[in-house]
Amino acid sequence: MAFGQKPSDRELNILKVLWQRGPSTVRQVTEVICEREYLAQNTIQTFLRLMEDKGLVAHEEPGRAFVYRALYQRSQVVKGFIASIFDGAIDQLVVHAVDGGNLSDEQLAKIEAKIRALREEQK
Repeated sequence: MAFGQKPSDRELNILKVLWQRGPSTVRQVTEVICEREYLAQNTIQTFLRLMEDKGLVAHEEPGRAFVYRALYQRSQVVKGFIASIFDGAIDQLVVHAVDGGNLSDEQLAKIEAKIRALREEQK
């Protein structure tokens, strides 16, 4: 298993399914992906095998079907993005995200709650 390899855009789309659904079979991943674009089930299966070789996913065989789970986490994508685009400056990412979006009251409340929790941890 090779570590440190970044996922391609197609692999990120598959990882998004696993992050949202949790452990899933090839068929389940295919159903979600095909809501946006058509990809054959055997194509997704091939991607998952290659992703396993790269250390991005792992599988179990509880029955006849492989059940895949993500090893590569969203936080790794975010850390890589912050490092490459913002030179590690998290505050700049947040400022750009807040300036560039129409945030709902719910989204603002989540951000404020996270900041409060971080401040409490630092005390």
